[in-house]
Amino acid sequence: MISIIRFMIEEVKKIKEMAIEEISKISDLLSLENLERKFLGRKGLLREILQKISQLPEKERPKIGQLINQTKKEIEKIIENKKLEIRNWELEIDKTIDITLPGDKFFSGHAHPITQVKNEVAEIFQSMGFEVIEGEEVDNDWYNFEALNIPAEHPARDMWDTFYLRKNNKLEAINDKQKSLKSKVYGLRSGASLLRTHTSNMQVRVMEKRKPPLRICVVGKCFRHEATDATHEHTLYQIEGFVVDEKISLANLIYTIKCFLNALSRKEIRTRIRPSYFPFVEPGIEVDIGCENCQGKGCSVCKNSGWIEILGAGMIHPKVFESAGYPKGRYTGFAFGVGLDRLVMMRHKIDDIRWLHSGDLRFLRQF
Repeated sequence: MISIIRFMIEEVKKIKEMAIEEISKISDLLSLENLERKFLGRKGLLREILQKISQLPEKERPKIGQLINQTKKEIEKIIENKKLEIRNWELEIDKTIDITLPGDKFFSGHAHPITQVKNEVAEIFQSMGFEVIEGEEVDNDWYNFEALNIPAEHPARDMWDTFYLRKNNKLEAINDKQKSLKSKVYGLRSGASLLRTHTSNMQVRVMEKRKPPLRICVVGKCFRHEATDATHEHTLYQIEGFVVDEKISLANLIYTIKCFLNALSRKEIRTRIRPSYFPFVEPGIEVDIGCENCQGKGCSVCKNSGWIEILGAGMIHPKVFESAGYPKGRYTGFAFGVGLDRLVMMRHKIDDIRWLHSGDLRFLRQF
């Protein structure tokens, strides 16, 4: 029995020492409250010792009970002193802070204006039953030109100054008009790598793998080696849409384009359709919209014409279907390409396309 009493006395002393050590390391009130429950709570360590008193002889119980109560009061005192110490320390910290000073402003990021319109365009075409893809930015001469009825000596290649990749992957800008003269030097054959000049490079790629009906929208970057001005950049975003099925007509094309432009503008907009030439469509058309920047009065964006050339389109040329391996005369289809950057300019009345790729935060934070 004596050994049990000694054991309980030693346990009470150990609990006190443990409490003093752990409380000395505390630096916040929440942790201190947790320690208080650990030692003095209903399920605390001292409470566990107190519950064992019933195992002692009746005459020994008061002695152990008095020791436990005394230890509890000492721990409570240590905890109160620690609380006062922490509060005084917090007050000292508060005195060093001027609450009248304005707070730091944190700027949250947001999508680039091109990305915003790009996502909206994708949603519009998806609602019209199109599948939206991105496609290959680095492609070869076959898919970018020859499969689209633009052979090496075709005069239409003058419209696209192209970035070619040589064998050492060094970027080389070459005017396509001079390509045939330099092909032996640079190895620019039909398998040569290049940065796509238009998203039309995905037409034959998709047709080779799938059979009609097709409704495809390609949204992505294109690259052209040309002088930059208010409406032209060497890197641009283009939207390519094409539909292939039986009995597709030019009327289907015009209706699709108008529905898309009206949905994007959220209103009925003025359009002008005029004949044009593109080697991969026959017949070909160009679609202009009334300049929103000047409301048709004339400005630097529309070159004082009141109209902005927004897209080229037409019925897919039979040679393109032939390149894709489709049966001759069985399918018809239409295709169109839209400059995404110009759509952004029209929406936000931006007078220079170069702002969109400048990376200037003063400009981008406006959107």
